Amino acid sequence: MTDTATAVARYPELGCYLLAGQPKSPRDLIDEAMGAEDLGLGTAFISERYQSKEAATLCGAAGAVTQSIRIATAATNHNTRHPMVSAGHALTMHGLTGGRYVFGIGRGIEVLQRAHGIPLITTAQMESFVDLMRKLLGGEAVLGYDGPLGSYPYLRLGPDVRDEVPMSLVAFGPNSLALGGRCFDEVVLHTFFTDETTERAVRTVKRAAEEAGRDPERVKVWSCFATIGDHIEEDRRLMKSVGRLATYLQGYGDLLVRTNGWDPEVLATFRADKLVSEFAGGIDVHASTEQLEHIAELLPPEWLAPAATGSSDQCVNAIVGQLDLGCDGVILHGATPDELTPIIETYAKRDPRQT
Repeated sequence: MTDTATAVARYPELGCYLLAGQPKSPRDLIDEAMGAEDLGLGTAFISERYQSKEAATLCGAAGAVTQSIRIATAATNHNTRHPMVSAGHALTMHGLTGGRYVFGIGRGIEVLQRAHGIPLITTAQMESFVDLMRKLLGGEAVLGYDGPLGSYPYLRLGPDVRDEVPMSLVAFGPNSLALGGRCFDEVVLHTFFTDETTERAVRTVKRAAEEAGRDPERVKVWSCFATIGDHIEEDRRLMKSVGRLATYLQGYGDLLVRTNGWDPEVLATFRADKLVSEFAGGIDVHASTEQLEHIAELLPPEWLAPAATGSSDQCVNAIVGQLDLGCDGVILHGATPDELTPIIETYAKRDPRQT
């Protein structure tokens, strides 16, 4: 077995999500984590869905069965755990993995937070949170904190704690992107961003870093890029493209449409459709192939275009295109390691590091 401290991923600029979509069991993560590492990917990302994807548990499992790949949450919400619990999780994960953990947070989905009775997250809270985590992980005692996160008389992990855990932010709008550049080590963009939006987002992050007196090259920006090769069965491709975009439009369509400069009338037509308006739950979870085919007729091709699709060669061209837009890394989103295998094999043939 490779030593954790010396193991190096072959493609640190590439990553994937574990348990992409709707896996049958959270235990699938174990094989996926090892599979992603075997492919040479640099980072395995873990998102959080409460019913089967509690992030802290999954991170521990992924870290325990891997040696070189980084494990990153992308994302959890800071206000669902006490700051001491979050700091303890980050410290434990970083130790477990030999320094391979990235603690990532995000603003969350407003409609779900309202439904669950979770307070909405503000930019000020996330900025204060990352500062607080760095103090706690650096061994500081925080006395009498009274700020955006609440009131805490005394916070400290311990006198011998001295750790630096990278912090990442899943960012969408300009305020979050600027916050990422100002305070975080890494920024994860959203899926189905147009090329223009992606370039603008990268500029926003890097400019904010520079204005904050930081080295913009040290703030890593990840494209979250839907990767749907034509070697995947057609019904699954439909779910990963139409189903996934439709679900985003269900949850925060106004934001995505506004960010990309898309036509809001198309969104209004989508929402008014009888199937969509009466659909119970996430479309990418419950829709049949027939329903997805109907929904596809409501979505312009250009809305589905920001993705790696087609042959493995075409997918690799699109992935490299994201790097050319200024992104430091590309998350091959929505695909399992098995589904990514032919694409990574093609990527390897073009990579000058492999010659």
